[in-house]
Amino acid sequence: MIEITFQCSPEEARNPEFISAKLKQEFEGEIDQKIYFILKKRSIDSRKRAIKINLNFLVSLEEFRESVNFDFDFKNVTESESIHIIGAGPAGLFAALRALERGFKPIIFERGKDVRERRRDLAILNKEGRVNSESNYCFGEGGAGTYSDGKLYTRSKKRGDVERILQMLVYFGANEDILVEAHPHVGTNKLPQIITAIREKIIDCGGEIHFENKLTDLTLKNQTISEIEINGNKKIKISNLILATGHSARDIFELLHRKKIEVLAKPFAIGVRIEHTQELIDKIQYHGRLNDEYLPPASYNLVAQIEGKGVYSFCMCPGGIIAPCATENKEVVTNGWSPSKRNNPYSNSGIVVSIEPKDLKGDPNDPFICLNFQREIEEKCWELAGKNQKVPAQRLLDFIQKKKSVDFPKSSYQPGISSVEMDAIFPRFIVSRLRKGFIEFGKKMNGFITNEAVIHAPESRTSSPVLIPRNKETLQHIQISNLYPCAEGAGYAGGIISAAIDGMKSLDAIVDKQKK
Repeated sequence: MIEITFQCSPEEARNPEFISAKLKQEFEGEIDQKIYFILKKRSIDSRKRAIKINLNFLVSLEEFRESVNFDFDFKNVTESESIHIIGAGPAGLFAALRALERGFKPIIFERGKDVRERRRDLAILNKEGRVNSESNYCFGEGGAGTYSDGKLYTRSKKRGDVERILQMLVYFGANEDILVEAHPHVGTNKLPQIITAIREKIIDCGGEIHFENKLTDLTLKNQTISEIEINGNKKIKISNLILATGHSARDIFELLHRKKIEVLAKPFAIGVRIEHTQELIDKIQYHGRLNDEYLPPASYNLVAQIEGKGVYSFCMCPGGIIAPCATENKEVVTNGWSPSKRNNPYSNSGIVVSIEPKDLKGDPNDPFICLNFQREIEEKCWELAGKNQKVPAQRLLDFIQKKKSVDFPKSSYQPGISSVEMDAIFPRFIVSRLRKGFIEFGKKMNGFITNEAVIHAPESRTSSPVLIPRNKETLQHIQISNLYPCAEGAGYAGGIISAAIDGMKSLDAIVDKQKK
């Protein structure tokens, strides 16, 4: 078996006869016998007008398996020792799956609802603008990842861990394409049934998941958590606690601080979410090719250094929708997602500016200086847009030219938009960098700057503005021996894959410690 990589046109990449002939030629030079091959990786190179598809195959003269070989050993853990997990996002769910593999009983407490009930609250949020503070785009089964497109690209160096997460997702119902695409995604429409399948497996194996069960207090003894309080009245004794609460659980940061458990301010990013038509982005990225059946909806990745700070695109959603992601009624927050086919007429992306504690007014050593700034911006957006879930918006060229927009093209943001100048929302050091960043992006993507593009504010939940410090080797909190803060909420991950990996690593750290 050998590995063969080559480039071809989008049309050739869809032609099985061309692929077979090309692989035979590359294999040994025009052999006559049948060859067997599996596509391992696929990516698009659209930097030049002649767009190419990069393909990587495993090729053999002998037949071999063409399907994923799942080797997960999910044990029955009904009578096993328990490990408690707070949060049923990617980190919490994959920590639970890892517990099943290692013979421990996971018990998850999730403040929100299961995906079916959660969708009803999202419908109310989109149609009526009412936020359920415990069940929204950030809180509930699957966490924020359920309704943020299911992007699975990660810069993690541990490719083996990445492959295992991808294989688990396929096992629970994701399309096998995620195993070969360079920038795979599941799609918000498909994630709920995958998450449901994960939950059913956890329960079938003897684990527990408790919805509408919110962590409200901790009891500490000798730098150890002896019990947790759920919903203000239920006390539960624990041995080890994985904290996988996500980047928006501000009450958890505040709880830890009250208990004198160290938390720190953490750099994050804030800005806007821009929406173009997908047709325009396709035209720019594919050099004029439109409605091409051989190419997926185009995406982009933009970055610039402006006045010593990074300005960059974040969570780009081809064929997507901008969603209201507030977790309280008196704030406005945006995020983006796409269905699996990425077939909506709009393209959106966060465009954000890097922020450090020292950039803000106040004590840079205050653990909540970044969180308080984030909250201030979100509440200001709520005030300026009409004290509802409408989003402050401005046409892109109007923003660059410092003009208030008098009308708008249609937006995918369902609660509606309100004309607000970004200068009224953000401090000067942010809007100045955003303006200059957009101008730089326009140089890289001819046509990107147009008054048909609309920016929506704020894109503020890019990552946690608070770090829960832990030991680099043991993954334990630096003070509390049985507390394992992990993933996005603790400041150690940035997306579904990295969060899932961190959750599994935390579970392994607990088990390995107990086996010593």
